[in-house]
Amino acid sequence: MAQARLTVSQEERSLAMSYEAWRGWAGESTQAEWANGEGITFVPPTVLHAQLSRFLFFLTGLFVEARDLGEMFSAPIEMRLARSAREPDLLFLAHHHRHRLKETRLLGPADLVIEIVSPESSRRDRVEKLAEYEEAGVPEYWLFDPRPRRRTADFFHLRDGRYGGAPLDADGRHHSTVLPGFWLRPAWLWDDPLPNVLACLAEIAPDLFGRHFHERF
Repeated sequence: MAQARLTVSQEERSLAMSYEAWRGWAGESTQAEWANGEGITFVPPTVLHAQLSRFLFFLTGLFVEARDLGEMFSAPIEMRLARSAREPDLLFLAHHHRHRLKETRLLGPADLVIEIVSPESSRRDRVEKLAEYEEAGVPEYWLFDPRPRRRTADFFHLRDGRYGGAPLDADGRHHSTVLPGFWLRPAWLWDDPLPNVLACLAEIAPDLFGRHFHERF
């Protein structure tokens, strides 16, 4: 019987198994992924990780809903790729790719994947997942590292099958290509407490709100 081997901490483990075995082993309540023939369970996210995920989900999700662009999802939802089954922190699926959404998983790449780095996930997010998402054809990959003394935001856009970094504009904003009209100011993510989601959305898309809302914020 295959033996589980500890990776980074006493709570994150990987076990050699097939994808089919992983589907039965992980279950709906387990935070797990499958890659390179191994099932991996993860350390529970930190409070900051959960706060950033919630902020980004509502900010992008409300914009997507208002513009009728598709649908935002937050973990856990499986994204099945050629060599892995990942559960990104957040993902966006455009309407014209909705056929990829099956009853229990997303079969194929999302249009946008967002990952938030945890202490044990840096290499996985920056190296392994980046290569997998590039190979699978995920058009945009956003990677945020909120750890102390890091606080980095990286945006990768797929061009001719390869990821290239997307620089911020002169005002410190990243402009998405898969979410037309949406931009993100990474500095928002480092505020403590995080800014009001609706106030940020009103700055991004003022046409969604009336005069009285702008006067309030």
